[in-house]
Parts: sequence; C-alpha cells; structure tokens
Amino acid sequence: MILPDMIGIVVADMKASLAFYRLLDLPIPEGVEAEPYVEATSPNGYRISWNSVEMVKGLDPEYAAPTGYRIELAFKCEKPEEVDDTYSRLTSAGYVGHREPWDAFWGQRYAIVDDPDGNHISLFAALE
Repeated sequence: MILPDMIGIVVADMKASLAFYRLLDLPIPEGVEAEPYVEATSPNGYRISWNSVEMVKGLDPEYAAPTGYRIELAFKCEKPEEVDDTYSRLTSAGYVGHREPWDAFWGQRYAIVDDPDGNHISLFAALE
C-alpha cells in the first residue's frame, strides 16, 4: 500500500519561509535557517519539508522554478474565529493576504494567505 506521507516545498529563502510556517504553529526546530533541508512533523503526524532552491538544483540540474500557484496547503482551525485571528496575525506580520476571511458556501470559514514563495495557504474551520 502506498500512502501520502510528506509535502516538500521548494523555497527561495529558508529563513523567511520557516518564520512564516512557525506562525502557523508548526514545530520547526530553531537554528536550522541556514540548512538546505528542514523537516517538521505537524501535531497530527503529517511531515512537511522545506528544500532550498540550491539543494534542489544540485539534485536536478534542470530544475526551473514553476510559475503560477504551485501548491496549496490547508490548515484546519478549531473554530471560525481562529481563521480570522490567524489571518490577522499573518497579515500583521507583513505576509500577503490573498483573500480575507469569508463564510464559504460549503460550510466553512475560509481565508487564504500567501507564503514567502507565493504559495497559497488556506485557513479553514467548520461554521458552527
């Protein structure tokens, strides 16, 4: 059986990327900002890795940065208010809000913020 286990994100600036994801409460170790590869496991057991462009080019000399939206990670919040609070915390820290929180027709409070590499990061919670 083959199961998804990890998302790998190629990043242009490791320090900036890790700072963003720490604001989403991922348990990223301190002092790894200069590393070409960093990995963390979310509280629900999902692994995420950050891979520097330089490392990826070393593995694949033909690597070319894609254009447009490459991935979207979705972070589940416990309550609708947490979507608003997290969106505000990220945008107040200077990150780009792609779409302010709204009540989606599918029954969730939803918002989208861009990480430092322009990936969409969704925040959602079931509407009560």
